[in-house]
Amino acid sequence: VQLQASGGGLVQAGGSLRLSCQFSGHTFNSYAMGWFRQAPGKERDFVAAINWSGSSTYYADPVKGRFAISRDNGKNTVTLQMNSLKPEDTAVYYCAAAQWVSRVIDYGRKERYDYWGQGTLVTVSS
Repeated sequence: VQLQASGGGLVQAGGSLRLSCQFSGHTFNSYAMGWFRQAPGKERDFVAAINWSGSSTYYADPVKGRFAISRDNGKNTVTLQMNSLKPEDTAVYYCAAAQWVSRVIDYGRKERYDYWGQGTLVTVSS
């Protein structure tokens, strides 16, 4: 499995960005997908996740109401729409794929994810 994230960049506070992750190498709709982020000097934290069909989504509290995750199983892509961005959203954002996720709590656990993309940097200026 290979994951290629794109869409990061520099944006002013209050602005929007749209991250995309291209999945290849296996059957996309066999995997739950997630986005995590890592700020300098901090651990990699959960941002959002979506189940294999797209019928269920999960968000970390800091991004609820501002970010939206979606997937297109025909194009093997997962997208993170980020609105009302804040300086504290500045981080490298990683997409990840998990083949065996059943419990809701597991969607937010990075150790449950099997494959990771290379990351894309999002910088939000104040």
